[in-house]
Amino acid sequence: MTVQLHHLRCFVAIVEHGGFTDAAAELGTSQPAVSRGLAALEKELGLRLLRRTTREVVPTPAGQRILPRARRLLADLDALVHDAQGGGDRLRIGHAWAAVGRHTVEFQHRWATRHPDVELSMVRTNSPTGGLTEGACDIAVLRTPDAAGLTDARFDDAIVGLESRYAAVAADDPLAARRSLRLADLAERVVAIDPRTGTTTVDLWPAGSRPKVHEVHDVDDWLAVIASGRAVGVTAESTITQYRRHGVAFRRLRGAPPVPVRLVWWRDDPHPATGEAVGMLAELYRSPARPRRAVTPSAADVKRG
Repeated sequence: MTVQLHHLRCFVAIVEHGGFTDAAAELGTSQPAVSRGLAALEKELGLRLLRRTTREVVPTPAGQRILPRARRLLADLDALVHDAQGGGDRLRIGHAWAAVGRHTVEFQHRWATRHPDVELSMVRTNSPTGGLTEGACDIAVLRTPDAAGLTDARFDDAIVGLESRYAAVAADDPLAARRSLRLADLAERVVAIDPRTGTTTVDLWPAGSRPKVHEVHDVDDWLAVIASGRAVGVTAESTITQYRRHGVAFRRLRGAPPVPVRLVWWRDDPHPATGEAVGMLAELYRSPARPRRAVTPSAADVKRG
């Protein structure tokens, strides 16, 4: 059996427009072509789908049964074609941890103003590629150390900015009393590291003075371990603006290399707005940052920690 979509369109159009003439006008074809399409469908199904009277054309019981499914099938096909050929009316930005940090809200506001016809969605996915390989986003924000290693021919990428590194310690940790820290201050501690989506590896420390590692699975797990005092952490500045946790204090790391913020997308199927997203985020990261004080917990935070 070979039921063609064109034949289904003829059938649905005849029913919706109440006749062959208006159906032909809707489909941009001739009345005889519509008649042939209906006849071919009825032949393939072995069913009479329409009953003609002198006044109207109405579905038979069999026609009434298949009409809702035919409409759904054609609607799904139209949606598929729209997504395949366009899909430019929505842009999904994926990230595993902290979106674009302090720029997230401004990015959303500017995008809505400059591109009102393209809906922007920020999608958090605990994936090494920010949801890109899973199909959860169109562009991913990556800060992982191996992001530069995405030399797979499937991907293109661009660095839009750099973020300073910060240490995260329990609020009642003696290190929280300092205004800033160095990597050496953490070398004797246990460091919480997310090996899949985090920004930190032990390679930050010189060989021979690397800390012990407590592996975690995501940012919530990372914050919980640090707040409990079982480990300390190192992260990008964006984590501070996106995640605040009672019992965790952030202190700037002096002498630590910055974290590149990289956008990654499919090389063979880039979203039409990819260039606009890259340009806007690069513009935001170039804008002067307001002075940031160390994030100091309140007395209540210390107690909770």
